[in-house]
Amino acid sequence: MAGRLAWNGCVVSVRCLVVDDNPDFLQAALRVLESGGITVVGATSSSAEALLRAKESNPDVVLVDIVLGAESGFDLARKLTTATGPRRAAVILISTYSEEDFMDLIVASPAIGFLPKGKLSARAFEDLVGEREEGGKRS
Repeated sequence: MAGRLAWNGCVVSVRCLVVDDNPDFLQAALRVLESGGITVVGATSSSAEALLRAKESNPDVVLVDIVLGAESGFDLARKLTTATGPRRAAVILISTYSEEDFMDLIVASPAIGFLPKGKLSARAFEDLVGEREEGGKRS
């Protein structure tokens, strides 16, 4: 049942927006998620474009790189959770850095969790998103 999760009590297809400043990673993430049955509604490399695309495409989940060039993925996570309105998109932070490097900031963020870029898979994505339904926050 890849790409389909229990979401608000229903089994649905999950729509995802990916935000990362590395074009090679963006393409790899798109392939990994789409091959796992997850609908990717866009990919972008900047906070401003991510906010615009989130409003336009209304994703269920946004993958956000912690370090977006000169921008902070933590700042974007806060903006996304307030900008997407009452049906807030869940944010998952991603990075090539170790989770331990940012643990305090991850825990303090509105993100539902963290995924190392090297471990991104449809299954890992689904596990984190599924925990949102259960009220948990995990990394």
